[in-house]
Amino acid sequence: MGNFPILTLMLLVPLIAAIACIYMDARAARATALVATLANLALGVVLWANFDIGGAQWQFTERLELFAGFSWALGIDGIALMLIVLSVFLMPICIAASTSITKRVGEYMAAFLLMETLMIGVFAAQDLFLFYIFFEAGLIPMYLIIGIWGGDNRIYAAYKFFLYTLLGSVLMLIAMFWMVNEAGTTDIPTLMAYDFDPGVQKWLWLAFFASFAVKMPMWPVHTWLPDAHVQAPTAGSIILAGVLLKMGGYGFIRFSLPMFPEASAQFAWLIFGLSMVAVVYTSLVALVQHDMKKLIAYSSVAHMGIVTAAAFAFNVQGLEGAMIMMLSHGLVSGALFLSVGIIYDRLHTREIDRYGGLSINMPHYALFFMLFTMASIGLPGTSGFIAEFLSLAGIYQISTWVAFVCTTGIILGAAYMLWLYRRVAFGVQKNADAAAMRDLDWREMALVVPLALAVLWMGVYPESFLAPMRADIAALDARIVRAAPEGDSRLKMGAPPKAGARHADGPHGGAH
Repeated sequence: MGNFPILTLMLLVPLIAAIACIYMDARAARATALVATLANLALGVVLWANFDIGGAQWQFTERLELFAGFSWALGIDGIALMLIVLSVFLMPICIAASTSITKRVGEYMAAFLLMETLMIGVFAAQDLFLFYIFFEAGLIPMYLIIGIWGGDNRIYAAYKFFLYTLLGSVLMLIAMFWMVNEAGTTDIPTLMAYDFDPGVQKWLWLAFFASFAVKMPMWPVHTWLPDAHVQAPTAGSIILAGVLLKMGGYGFIRFSLPMFPEASAQFAWLIFGLSMVAVVYTSLVALVQHDMKKLIAYSSVAHMGIVTAAAFAFNVQGLEGAMIMMLSHGLVSGALFLSVGIIYDRLHTREIDRYGGLSINMPHYALFFMLFTMASIGLPGTSGFIAEFLSLAGIYQISTWVAFVCTTGIILGAAYMLWLYRRVAFGVQKNADAAAMRDLDWREMALVVPLALAVLWMGVYPESFLAPMRADIAALDARIVRAAPEGDSRLKMGAPPKAGARHADGPHGGAH
């Protein structure tokens, strides 16, 4: 594409539309927001189509020095590309799913469009402080969406969301100042290759961990997520689960692992411990939920636990699994929250017991809901299967015990998702109002069909998603393997421990 600034354009399109929406009536604001998000989706497709898989690591780079120590620096690798594509794919669905919003529609659309700009900025930023601005500013529109257009307890949920995620990032900013002073640059690619003193790395790692762990969210700082999901409007839940949670995982892969590899290895077992607790504990909590949104929210924490465990497995399969799990979860959780929103708009309740037997009067809805449920479980042929398979393969290479516990969580996931689906779609129709609900209309079909196709596409042909990321994941693995911790799987095979080495039968060789 030559020197065409497509990333800047993708930031400007929703930003300009957001400003315009503030001054429009409801109908014009909806149309403007939908056109802007579809235009950005088209730009995302162009970005993906023009990404050179065999080319340079950083592509579509833009740099403009604004003042000393700060520059407008944008650029993407395959990892950032996939997360940007996920963001622009979900955003038109969020706009089209917001028909139930009737008050202050212009401001609502503006908040979503501003959030799209900030999400793309997080994944495209190549300047450390530019990343921080995008990362933290993303709190503002989501805070407004929950606090203004949320449920009855929206103020509490909005404040909890804002305070948890903001306080976790203060330490990260202090660490950033130290890093820039030490390395003499704010350039993220340069910092990814810089060797910080191992004695200092652990403090820098902990500072970044304080921010990314809350954003994921990891146990025990996950408690803001169920409240935020329950109170947020449907579109807010879709984008919160679909993209905003992925910023924490992206942070671990972009910053913590390459910049602080020795510290990452030192704290790997902390990550594994917290991830195992998250996978099992939140799965058990999901089993006893009566609110559909809260159940799916707790399942998100469990899935993110697998992401963090796989990312810190220090091998290619784990890193690939973490990325595919984030992409798959973005699609599937967004689809599940959309499915909840569709029937909530009809009956205005999320109580599971108020439904039942919907496969009788809503067969199309039950079919798509079943597909997304199966994808969440990890049925072969869906995106969830390849995500869980790669993640567990990577985790197993470093620890059979962590892999066993994560697999237990997946079994529990099947239990609570099938239990949810049985109570909603099957059984006796106990409530006349639920039995009278109409099936999906053309607008709702237009929302669920693209999600269903994407879930099946990723499940049947994951290579199209893995190929752009493969070289970047291999480069990251080569960067961190020197610090890789010895795992119990490798030791059980009889290979003598040899720190920092790659063995054919070891946790990083992949030849089991």
